[in-house]
Amino acid sequence: MKKQMKKQLLELLSLLEEAHEEIKKGIEKEDRLTVAVCLEECQNTAIAIGEKIDEIEGEGTTSVESLESYCELTYTIHEQTLGGESLNPFRIYNKLQKSYLEIYDRVNNDIPEVREVVFLPYKASMWDSLESVWKKAADDPLIDAKVIPIPYYDKNPDGSFRQLHYEGAEFPAYVPITHYDSYDFEKCHPDEIYIHNPYDDRNTVTSVHPFFFSKNLKQYTDKLIYIPYFVLEEINLKDKNAIKAFAYFAQVPAVMYADEVIVQSENTRQFYIESMVLLAGEKERKTYEQKIKGTGSPKIEKIKSMSEAEIHIPDSWNKYLYRADGRKKKVILYNTSISAFLQQSEQMLYKMEQVFNIFKSRQNDVALLWRPHPLMEATIISMRPQLWNKYQQLVENYKQGDIGIYDDSADMNRALVLADAYYGDGSSLVTLCKAIHLPIMIQNASVIYTDSNYSR
Repeated sequence: MKKQMKKQLLELLSLLEEAHEEIKKGIEKEDRLTVAVCLEECQNTAIAIGEKIDEIEGEGTTSVESLESYCELTYTIHEQTLGGESLNPFRIYNKLQKSYLEIYDRVNNDIPEVREVVFLPYKASMWDSLESVWKKAADDPLIDAKVIPIPYYDKNPDGSFRQLHYEGAEFPAYVPITHYDSYDFEKCHPDEIYIHNPYDDRNTVTSVHPFFFSKNLKQYTDKLIYIPYFVLEEINLKDKNAIKAFAYFAQVPAVMYADEVIVQSENTRQFYIESMVLLAGEKERKTYEQKIKGTGSPKIEKIKSMSEAEIHIPDSWNKYLYRADGRKKKVILYNTSISAFLQQSEQMLYKMEQVFNIFKSRQNDVALLWRPHPLMEATIISMRPQLWNKYQQLVENYKQGDIGIYDDSADMNRALVLADAYYGDGSSLVTLCKAIHLPIMIQNASVIYTDSNYSR
């Protein structure tokens, strides 16, 4: 039985105790009509509770047996009341209370309590930040785990909502999906809610539907838990300037409103705590020390556990991955990040075009797997709209020119498992590459190779 339902049944049961007091008072006042009515209400309440337990747990539970005995007791007292027999208020009260306490004990202790745990991813490509936690919950017979992908909007340059997206169909087939419209958060009131979107209304590129802001979700659960969709390079805690420079990763609504925050390491935990103390003051240090846990990132767990044998490679990729003689080429994962693009937008477009030309000239030996950030297009439309056509043309030239694999799928880990090395911008992918010991080279948009076949 779900914890919330059990709680409701126990609250309903507690009404019997109040009714017993009224029955005792009615007997003392010789108000037999009131006593009879109260007894009927007690019996009806017990029957309703018993039917609900039968519906959820099946017939034959000890709880229902106790309820049946209670109904027999209330019927007998009811008959004595209407028959004019002498009634001892204290003896009647004690009998009813004894039966009630037996029911309460059996419902409370004999019915297993199933917690309802809800996972609210918004982008399928970020599901790996929650997946290992969901798998553990789904394997627990005392947890009812639900995955409810939530809708999100792209934003216009003025901050207004643009297109609505829902990616429920893009999750792995083994993940059972519940549609957000079919779940009543107020009625179900899940025991725990997991989120990976930290921003609420602070993201300038996208926004989850306002109902799913962490500030709002907090009222619909006993415990709101935030796990970042990204991983960070470990911060040097002795470098106060570094903490200030990267504090924006931690100073987000989800960290403020969540009851628990789970980050990738103890070092990162300390970074989050110091960042929040910078924002909220030393008086809040204990609050954040208690809520932030450095127990590890599911993203890192996921990628460490994967092998090439378990990934699905689209047939269309094979012409890039293999030589004519069937030997596999070296695969370079090329990652372009939002932050790097926003810092040097025009230069980044030039740099990317040059990178593509260089790799095209070396296609016999190396396969380029370009994976732009999942929100790159939405970011350009929202924050660099004047460059949208240029970026679109760059993507189209890459695809039509058969330069390499263009991977905008939700499965980031497939690219990491396939890759022999990483090249691109600094991002959370670099941390994941380090976790699996993948060689890394960070690109510099300001460095242009004069030996490429591209002329400006």
